[in-house]
Amino acid sequence: MASSLLRALLFLSLSSLLPPSHPTPPCSSHQFSGTANKTYPFCVDLPALGASLHWAYDSARSALSLAFVAPPAQPKGWISWAINPSGSGMRGSQALAAFMGAGGGMTVRTFNVSDYALEEPTDALWFTVNETAAEYSGGVMTLFARLVLPEKGIAVVNHVWQVGSEVEGEMPLEHGLGPDNLMAKGRLDLVRGTAAAAGAGGGDGRSRKRNIHGLLNVISWGFMFPAGIVIARYLRVFPSANPAWFYLHVSCQVSAYAIGVAGWGTGLKLGGESEGITHSFHRNIGFTLFGLATLQMFALVLRPSKDHKYRSYWNVYHHVIGYTIIALGITNVFKGFNILKPQEKWRTTYIVVIAVLGGIAILLEAITWIIVLRRKKQTRK
Repeated sequence: MASSLLRALLFLSLSSLLPPSHPTPPCSSHQFSGTANKTYPFCVDLPALGASLHWAYDSARSALSLAFVAPPAQPKGWISWAINPSGSGMRGSQALAAFMGAGGGMTVRTFNVSDYALEEPTDALWFTVNETAAEYSGGVMTLFARLVLPEKGIAVVNHVWQVGSEVEGEMPLEHGLGPDNLMAKGRLDLVRGTAAAAGAGGGDGRSRKRNIHGLLNVISWGFMFPAGIVIARYLRVFPSANPAWFYLHVSCQVSAYAIGVAGWGTGLKLGGESEGITHSFHRNIGFTLFGLATLQMFALVLRPSKDHKYRSYWNVYHHVIGYTIIALGITNVFKGFNILKPQEKWRTTYIVVIAVLGGIAILLEAITWIIVLRRKKQTRK
């Protein structure tokens, strides 16, 4: 009985770590509502985001008719399919995006994707767009288009597809960065009617690095640094905790710094491997934290004796930097949650942990003031 329960719990735990699935029927059985006259000799179920692609290709005229089918991330979201004439990923691709327009009907816009950001809608694409249409039914959007490629004889293209959750005006907003989103690219053989995935392992690897980066930074900047300051501020009041509080404080902060530097370095590597993707606010706070924490480590060497004339200045410097690290660290943890978009339980868990730590700090603050006031009262007698 116990072993069966353990296996069930293990299965549920592993299942929660898997990327969400997007069940859709095989492309061969898909029916286009309201478009009975549209037929496509080729179709493929794409390996990510529950998407499928249907197409017909006239190689003599370089004319490509297609229907891209995918569920948007949210009902008011968007879907997009693109050709990349210069690479294998999103950067530099030429995209068509379908979404619900301001008037309530479906609309299609074309975009150049430069540095992983959509530029304003444009008609200046690598290919010519002759016809576009879109429909939304049963939680699935379909983007129809007829394209003319710039040269005859093109048989294989790099294509990219994506889905998002929000549209602002006529601009699709940033999509998620989960494993499925990173795997949404491949090579399409227009003549043979086949598609090959590209970089699936790379997407999983990047996702794993991103999760490691997030975990290290939550542990260091988001928890250990604040916990180390709580130790130093409140335990030192109790004579019996001296000098144990000091060694606990130093051990906690040095360990937090080592883990934080590892997380910071992982972030630098991710940034180097994701050219064009910039999260400036998150990155700038990360650099600031690294600089302040490094300066704080020098406090161990620069700390003057208690009766030194500069000790009061050192105290101000040490305390101000410490509390600044707490504020910036927690802020950047939540900024990281917004970027990574993990399951809500991880954000909730961190909020509970940091709230408990804050509650302990408030309780110890009250106890500390009581002790200090009692000591002052006794010294006056």
